[in-house]
Amino acid sequence: MSYNSTLDSFCGTPFWNSTATWYTDNPELTPCFQQTVLIWTPCLYLWVFAFLDLYYIFNSKERNIPWNILNITKLLVTCLLIVLKFVDLGVAVHLSSNGEKEVYNANYYSPVIKILTFGLSATLLFYNRKYGMRASGVLFFFWLLLVVAGIPQLRSEIIDHKNLDDDENVKYNFISYMVYYPLIVLMFILNCFADLPPKDTPYKYQKNQCPENAAGFPSRLTFSWFDPLALTGFRRSLVENDLWALNPPDSSKECVPKFDKFWERSLKKRELSNGTKATYRKTSASVNFKPENEKKPASILPALCLAFGGQFLFGSILKLINDILMFISPQLLKLLISFVKNDEPDWKGYAYAVALLLCAITQTMLLAHYFTRMYLVGMRIRTALTSAIYRKSLRLSNSARKESTVGEIVNLMSVDAQRFVELTAYLNMIWSAPLQIALALYFLWAILGPSVLAGLAVMIILIPVNGLIANRVKTLQIKQMKYKDERVKLMNEVLNGIKVLKMYAWEPSFEDQILQIRNKEMHVLKQTAYLNSATSFIWSCAPFLVSLMSFGCFVLVNDKETLDSEKAFVALSLFNILRFPLSMLPNVISNVVQTSVGIKRLNKFMNCDELDISSVDHDKKEPSPIVIENGNFTWGEKDADPVLKNINLNVPRGSLVAIVGAVGSGKSSLLAAMLGEMNKISGRVNTHGSIAYVPQQAWIQNATLQDNILFGKPLQQQSYNNVINVCALKPDFDVLPGGDQTEIGEKGINLSGGQKQRVSLARAVYHEADNYLLDDPLSAVDSHVGKHIFDKVIGPAGLLKDRTRVWVTHNVSYLAQTDLVVVLRDGQVSEAGSYQHLLEKKGAFADFLLHHLSDIEKTSPDELDVLKQDLETKLGTEFQNKLQRARSLSESTSESEQTPAGDRAGSVKQKTPDALTQSDLKEKNKLIEAEKAETGSVKWSIYKHYLMSVGVFASVVTILMNLILQVFQVGSNYWLAEWSSDSKIIVNGTVDRAKRDMYLGVYGALGAGQVLSVSVSSLALYLGTLAAARALHATLLAGVLRAPSIGFFDCTPVGRVLNRFSKDVDVLDNTLPMTLRGWTSCFFSVLGTLFVISVSTPLFLVIVVPVGLIYYVIQRFYVATSRQLKRLESISRSPIYSHFGESITGASTIRAYGVTDRFIEESESRVDHNQSCYYPSCIANRWLAIRLEMIGNFIIFSAAVFAVLGRNSIYPGIVGLSISYALQITQTLNWLVRMTSEVETNIVAVERIKEYAETEQEAAWNLEKGPGATWPETGALQLEQLTLEYRPGEPALRDVTCTVAPRDKLGIVGRTGAGKSTLTLGLFRIVEAAAGRILIDGVDIATLGLHQLRSRITIIPQEPILFSGTLRSNLDPFEAYSDEEIWRALEHAHLRAFVQGLPAGLRHEVAEGGENLSVGQRQLVCLARALLRKTPLLVLDEATAAVDLETDDLIQKTIRSEFASCTVLTIAHRLNTIMDSTKVMVLDRGQLVEYAAPQQLLNDKNSIFYSMAKDAGIVN
Repeated sequence: MSYNSTLDSFCGTPFWNSTATWYTDNPELTPCFQQTVLIWTPCLYLWVFAFLDLYYIFNSKERNIPWNILNITKLLVTCLLIVLKFVDLGVAVHLSSNGEKEVYNANYYSPVIKILTFGLSATLLFYNRKYGMRASGVLFFFWLLLVVAGIPQLRSEIIDHKNLDDDENVKYNFISYMVYYPLIVLMFILNCFADLPPKDTPYKYQKNQCPENAAGFPSRLTFSWFDPLALTGFRRSLVENDLWALNPPDSSKECVPKFDKFWERSLKKRELSNGTKATYRKTSASVNFKPENEKKPASILPALCLAFGGQFLFGSILKLINDILMFISPQLLKLLISFVKNDEPDWKGYAYAVALLLCAITQTMLLAHYFTRMYLVGMRIRTALTSAIYRKSLRLSNSARKESTVGEIVNLMSVDAQRFVELTAYLNMIWSAPLQIALALYFLWAILGPSVLAGLAVMIILIPVNGLIANRVKTLQIKQMKYKDERVKLMNEVLNGIKVLKMYAWEPSFEDQILQIRNKEMHVLKQTAYLNSATSFIWSCAPFLVSLMSFGCFVLVNDKETLDSEKAFVALSLFNILRFPLSMLPNVISNVVQTSVGIKRLNKFMNCDELDISSVDHDKKEPSPIVIENGNFTWGEKDADPVLKNINLNVPRGSLVAIVGAVGSGKSSLLAAMLGEMNKISGRVNTHGSIAYVPQQAWIQNATLQDNILFGKPLQQQSYNNVINVCALKPDFDVLPGGDQTEIGEKGINLSGGQKQRVSLARAVYHEADNYLLDDPLSAVDSHVGKHIFDKVIGPAGLLKDRTRVWVTHNVSYLAQTDLVVVLRDGQVSEAGSYQHLLEKKGAFADFLLHHLSDIEKTSPDELDVLKQDLETKLGTEFQNKLQRARSLSESTSESEQTPAGDRAGSVKQKTPDALTQSDLKEKNKLIEAEKAETGSVKWSIYKHYLMSVGVFASVVTILMNLILQVFQVGSNYWLAEWSSDSKIIVNGTVDRAKRDMYLGVYGALGAGQVLSVSVSSLALYLGTLAAARALHATLLAGVLRAPSIGFFDCTPVGRVLNRFSKDVDVLDNTLPMTLRGWTSCFFSVLGTLFVISVSTPLFLVIVVPVGLIYYVIQRFYVATSRQLKRLESISRSPIYSHFGESITGASTIRAYGVTDRFIEESESRVDHNQSCYYPSCIANRWLAIRLEMIGNFIIFSAAVFAVLGRNSIYPGIVGLSISYALQITQTLNWLVRMTSEVETNIVAVERIKEYAETEQEAAWNLEKGPGATWPETGALQLEQLTLEYRPGEPALRDVTCTVAPRDKLGIVGRTGAGKSTLTLGLFRIVEAAAGRILIDGVDIATLGLHQLRSRITIIPQEPILFSGTLRSNLDPFEAYSDEEIWRALEHAHLRAFVQGLPAGLRHEVAEGGENLSVGQRQLVCLARALLRKTPLLVLDEATAAVDLETDDLIQKTIRSEFASCTVLTIAHRLNTIMDSTKVMVLDRGQLVEYAAPQQLLNDKNSIFYSMAKDAGIVN
């Protein structure tokens, strides 16, 4: 039938004819339809969407693609087409003027429209070339549409031509179309390729460019440009050089200014809206200004939206189209089922199948590009935020800096900024989920009517239930985090104090403590497991309950209607669509909440106070470089009490000003005030010229020594060498394995204190500034090195003699050589003047000098005499007694002449051969071996190891239950197919109730079976994985605690071991169970789907194998590449945070040197590097998604085609079943690969834990045939030809033989590195004897268990290490002693009064590392430990620096009285402590050189001992 319309007269033929087009075996479109709709649609499309291209043209920063074959051909072909259409128009005009045949409007309009549209496409082509756009999607789709829309006419023309009589002439229309159609096909093909790169571009491209830009549009659509990388990743492990540079628009250079522009705007807005609002109070008649903290902070959100909202909106449009397309497939399914039911021509079935395929492909493309857009926006936001946070942190004022720790600020960057990336992808669900739900309900209502509400009710009830469970899980997670933190903190202390733990044999006690916390943690995790299985139970039974309720309602309410297959399966596929948005909504909402908390934190941080740059003026006219007038300064807010009061200081150019004063008198603060680091309350500060600053705590970067000194300046070899010499660094460089190319660990971990300070000083000297602010740079260096540096650098003859130097110092001996001495007391300048002038005043300065005489005794005696005379003349007799007191306290060191550089360079003493190049050096001196980044796939043995830990029972139950679940699920759907295809259920127009109830009952029962099997399988899995987590943690802990100190702990950084205990154990606890659960359910549902389709249409089996193969290949490609990309991304992420943490700690130094911009650039380049690793992994995900979903789409298509082929032999119900299953497979396949790669990524944790659980162990702790209960009774010690070595072939002690009688007091002396400490390590078998043996009371200690040995001898270690816990547990972790015994020990250790004064007494909580006790008290606690144990053999490793003299006296006294009946070995660093010992052992370079009573050795003027005593000033 045809119907009339205005278009009929427009064309002169009918516009639409249903009989010819639809109700026929050979469908045809009418010529009029071809002339109008099929021509107008593509043209209209181009006119509408050209604006997209225009938008790109206007925003493009690149220009001028060179003319080449491709774009010239495109232009020529377009011109040909325009010419052709002009000819068409001419022919039409010619025909009408001749009146040969009637010409209708359509014949004029169609060429005219085409001429205009082709003209537009040519214009776009030209401007795209001019503005550097290499591939246009708009034009690609235009030509594609033209080609597709031209097919019907092509078919018609050919058929007409065939039907011509043989003698008739060929029609013009036919020829014209046969020229036109190949041309548009050619244009389409040409538009598949990308143009050459533009000539003029503002971007600098580093390494290999991203191939995306060079890819044609189809390649961009399907991400084919990623193929080469996927191939490389499959062939070998990817390395950083394989990755492409970031696309310029995603780099910091583009993102940061964009965000900054809008952020500045919102800050200005805030300033305007928060102008000082004053409030007037009548009562007190005072005006109150609105305080700072009440101001409304500016938010980063609007700035982010304005900067990055455009891309986001575009993505949202893609998502919207995709959501609408979702609902087309159920409609097509309905048509297919009715096609199988009724007798319709075959071509319709195939048309439906093709429509299903096209719909699915479009969805796939839309979603992939939607996610890409979202991730890009997330990336840009992260780049912008990271940079903003970094810049802000360098500008924070001190009061703001105090509010948050470094860790918290780093968290803002690592956690809160990262949240945005994760959120952007799902943010659109907030509108998309309700939209999908609404659409689904609308269509369901049309099928089932009001019965839908029953199903909906179930869904709605389940949401709050889920919410409750989720909340409970959250509280449990917080609890578990608390226990985890406790456990990791304790573990951290254990690892940091492992050496002491081993010497005390305390490991079992700490192992128990850790396992106790772990048990609490496991208890919480078990509760979580039950809740999680409840959740999975709810989610898996939800879809089923919904369909059961809806179908049940439907059949029970309607007596007349039955559930036929169209209704049942279309409804089912709609219910399946509903599942996703419903399950996502709660997640998205909680994510949004978390992000909003993050935004609040970021806002608070971004609105913190900044340093006031204007507090220091830089007026060049001022004669003196540094001037402070009436300065009052504070560290806190402006209204806080000033730390520095009424400071007046004028530092003349080129002078050396010393600032002295007691501890806490404000010396460092004064320097900070000059730098503008403090809050200036009033007064004026003026500096001019560049500044170099040496802080008291040297700030060392994690870079090579040379980089630390150059600090961004170019290397000038001569001045560099000079600086190194004057700063006395040359000897250190010689000792360090890599010279100045040695890499320094974080915070300068592998340098001694003195070396750090000298490097920090060298940096300042190399910087060649005008003014130097030196904050006590000589405090940690030995005296003679200090003298060298003063003479060569700081002093009047030093390298800096012409520069202005402000020098904080405690070194009294150099004050005479300064130009000006400023004495500070309690934040005020108490006196200032030249050295002589101040001495004569007998004021604060003279007191200060006396205070420090003990320091001076260490320097050379002649200097001392000068000082003494100075003081005696000025102070008279009181001086004598004061000096006596000071002298008794002063002790000299025996180490002062160890290396020319003076401070302990560690025991590394290799000279490096000169032949090595710098890069070799860098390699050789890597302090710590690099962590193994596992490459390649995880070995099967790991899976086996894990499954054995899970337990056979749990594994088998999980697999069986999952199989049973599939049986139930497939069964219930088959039953539905049976039910809906049963035509005999209606008897005489009404429903047979008995039959109906039977169907419904069985359907319900099958559902109950599903529910049961889900619960059992998920519980079995969760409990199994928890058992595995518990077992693996226990073996890891045991393995690490039993690892040897030498060979494991000395070459493995604590952080790395700790990472195993925190991150990897966390993966076992939380991530792996979830991932495995996801994987098993995906895997079995894919099996179920394939089974259903194969059974319902057996032909399908033919394609299962090839499809499976393709799938497997894609999956292998993806997993290999994506795993490596993930690793690279996480490796490149930590440098951002470590650099950030480093910059915050060194912020004042960075500002003082004025290198802020360089550090910002460095930070941004690290972020860019990380993003360039992250971008490919996003693309890899989309690449995979498109390929997998294509396979899924193909499966849908096959299912549909086979259903059409077998239409005569199958029920409509079965068709519905097989296609509704197929429609789900795209998502499940996608998830399966995701989950597989997740499992592979996370199982690495098992591998890493296994590696540490199986490290080599030290000897057994306890042996059966141990020593007697009372051993050692006398504490006699024999060494027989003892050789000890740390590394094979490099003995630290050689052939030492000696005997120590019971109750002897033995002093062990020797220069650093002589092997003194090695001897004690040998006694405790921390280092096992390489040759010879040690006998205690005649028993060879090598035959004992380690704990049997270590618990029977006592050590007071050099560094007092305490653990967090009660004071009591620090003294007696095994609870082996009574309280009285402990109090007695405390009394002897002189701690009783202190402990009794504490509110909690023995239960006093000690902070981590004993932070809340002074160093002296900690040392005394160690003494109390020894007193409590009181074994016949005591080793005393003398504390070098930390202890003040009084504590030292106490310890010496106690040891002499309490341990009189024991054998005592003292490792002495100061000779006077061992002068009264029975014997002295002198070691030199690992050999015993002298062994006799001290007096005897002193009488021998040639002995080494004598020369050491002379150095120490004990003998004159």
